[in-house]
Amino acid sequence: MFEERVTVEVRADGVIEVFSAVNQMGQGIATTLAQLVVDVFGVPIEKVRVVLGDTDRGNGFGSAGSRSLFTGGSSLHLGAEKTLDQARQLAASALEASPADLDYAQGRFSVKGTDVGIGLFDVAGKQPEQRIFVDHTSTVAGPSWPNGCHISEVEIDPATGEAQVVAYASVNDVGRVVNPMIVRGQLDGGAVQGIGQALCEHMVYDRDSGQPVTGSLMDYAAPRADIIACEFVTEMNETIPCKNNPLGVKGVGELGTIGAAPSVVNAVADALSRAGFKDAAPQLQMPLTGAKLWGVLSA
Repeated sequence: MFEERVTVEVRADGVIEVFSAVNQMGQGIATTLAQLVVDVFGVPIEKVRVVLGDTDRGNGFGSAGSRSLFTGGSSLHLGAEKTLDQARQLAASALEASPADLDYAQGRFSVKGTDVGIGLFDVAGKQPEQRIFVDHTSTVAGPSWPNGCHISEVEIDPATGEAQVVAYASVNDVGRVVNPMIVRGQLDGGAVQGIGQALCEHMVYDRDSGQPVTGSLMDYAAPRADIIACEFVTEMNETIPCKNNPLGVKGVGELGTIGAAPSVVNAVADALSRAGFKDAAPQLQMPLTGAKLWGVLSA
């Protein structure tokens, strides 16, 4: 679970190609991994090519349980550093200098105090296979545990029982953030998924045959944009990095979802209690559809 494998290849044609077994599933991990490569090599992101999930190229554990960045990203970060160290040794040999006497910045090695140097991709071009290649596997010390506080305000229409989220705010302890836009997108998208679970998503089966009734999106009530009647207030706290991985990141894939569902259900229960239906509130079962809540209100 905590081990991942990557390959890093610096090519003479000016491309750094990295392979990882983690997969792109809408969470933006390819962009984040490319940023980690840029952080180590200091080259433009256009020179980085990320290859994911190609089993002809290699294997690994893959993406599951919010591990893509804290495990896969950590392995890539360390693999990139190892590749740069190897490139430094090769550059020192080409420049007839000690590796300790070389500076590196923005894709170029230079001998300290001189104008003598060589580019990273030129070093790759001097190798027999026209590349610098590293196959790296590493393990993080354990899982990462994000935390958060999610607060919902809901309104229930007494005539129909329909519940609507009219205000939603959250503060999320996410460790180090590599790409704020991607993390915020995961938090907000996860919250919408959690709200959908609370209010509408339901896998229904025929009572007699056991066959699924909601077997397609024609029948299954997936959450849509109009399920939310407000702008989210989403804050991220980076003051406590995770100590189990070298990046200090925490997996946030489920953080929004896990926070949203109980937040919305508790808000509905509170609204019912305040409206005089205190005994019904503890009996609520997701999804809290209009029909269910209307039944409570009209009992």
